[in-house]
Amino acid sequence: MTALSPFRALGAEKPLWEAGLGMAVLRMPDYRGSDEYRNYLLPFPYLFYRGDVLRVERERVSGRIFRTDRLLLDISLNGGVPVDSSDNADRQGMPDLDPTFEIGPSLSITLLENRQERYALKLALPVRAVFSTDFSSVRREGWVFHPRLHFEKADVIPGTGLNLGLSVGPMFADRNHHGYFYTVEPAYETPSRPRYDAGGGYSGSTATVGLNKALHPFIVSAFVSLDHLGGSVFEDSPLVKTQNSWMCGFSVAWIFLKSERMVPKAD
Repeated sequence: MTALSPFRALGAEKPLWEAGLGMAVLRMPDYRGSDEYRNYLLPFPYLFYRGDVLRVERERVSGRIFRTDRLLLDISLNGGVPVDSSDNADRQGMPDLDPTFEIGPSLSITLLENRQERYALKLALPVRAVFSTDFSSVRREGWVFHPRLHFEKADVIPGTGLNLGLSVGPMFADRNHHGYFYTVEPAYETPSRPRYDAGGGYSGSTATVGLNKALHPFIVSAFVSLDHLGGSVFEDSPLVKTQNSWMCGFSVAWIFLKSERMVPKAD
């Protein structure tokens, strides 16, 4: 699961740190290519720390390695939700999918920016190692590469304080990662679920649109993300039931503590 929105609103200055609590409502497929959806009600801590090196944000914890006016190289995290195979008709009898987390370097390139009009276009190039865990052990589940274009526009309807973010791009992963989700071992083969060995390569494409607005002391966010698996190397897996899926979410965060010190708001 990625961030509730694909952007961080542009602005002049923000507090060095902010703290609060939030609640998110999500609807998403069990995994990419599944036609079964779940609803999630998730409380979360709202934490922002805008340091020169360490950044703690809603969607990631990052350590900044290198930065110029146009380039940012950092270390970031991502994650995914678990799936109980007994609740998914296509995975009945197969091992559960444990929650996953990802870590790796990410290069962000600012292609276009206008601070007066408060918009920016960026290219993100994250490469992450993926791990799964049942909280008693950790297993390596391959690598992912998800290049994407981000467009951010603050105050998209002038005077409303509504911020817009758009994100689109392909996904790629190795054999180990695809195998975790889409391979069917001989032990789990059935008449309707033939054996399948997933390879590495193209994983499909995603597009996300998100909105957020500050209603002090609250931050309200919403997003919709579309996923297309046509042409992916695993589209013939018996575990892929649809080439097109979507996820959406809505969150409200209450900020009750913040720093008096202000810092420039820069990515």
